[in-house]
Amino acid sequence: MNGEKLQQMAAECAEGLPGTALEHPFGPEWDVHKVRGKVFMLITDVTGQPMVILKAAPEEAATLREQHAEITPGYHMNKRHWITLQGGDSLDRGLVDELVTDSYLLVVAKLPKARQPVDPAAFARGDQAPR
Repeated sequence: MNGEKLQQMAAECAEGLPGTALEHPFGPEWDVHKVRGKVFMLITDVTGQPMVILKAAPEEAATLREQHAEITPGYHMNKRHWITLQGGDSLDRGLVDELVTDSYLLVVAKLPKARQPVDPAAFARGDQAPR
């Protein structure tokens, strides 16, 4: 999958998640996806290569980087807690959707319960609608 397709799929997934918003606080070259004001995904091509930057659990981030050449440490982010996706053969829609949703749920889980648009555990299991 090419980088533009990767960015499009990631954006479509993010737009379908409850309580999200697209902002441009760093200028038009950065699409910043937030849930209740907290960043869970960035999309840009400021380096000349299309990329998607996502939050990830440190253990999972390390495993993903080992398994996929297209997944590297987070560009301009904490390298332990963020990953960067670039276009490539080992990424498919299912994996992109899973990684975007996981990033979203990691951020939602850190929000005060009253601000959470979904119960993270229930949403991950697929058995809860938005609050």
